[in-house]
Amino acid sequence: MIKELDLAALTRDQPEHNLAAGAVGTVVMVHEGGKGYTLEFVSFDGVTVAIVTLDADAVRPLRPREIAHVRELV
Repeated sequence: MIKELDLAALTRDQPEHNLAAGAVGTVVMVHEGGKGYTLEFVSFDGVTVAIVTLDADAVRPLRPREIAHVRELV
């Protein structure tokens, strides 16, 4: 189960927040025992890009052997 302060990845795009599947955020709240999560997405210069509440199927834990991928926000 994903816990508060874990890093988690999006399983699908969230275009209304300019986030793509695979974007990594920090879990700031777990809802109803894992039925949903609120994640904060932050740029590398420390600016909050979005705080998003999502159903559990839109989020997954990070896996071993994954690496970060960088893209510029537009």
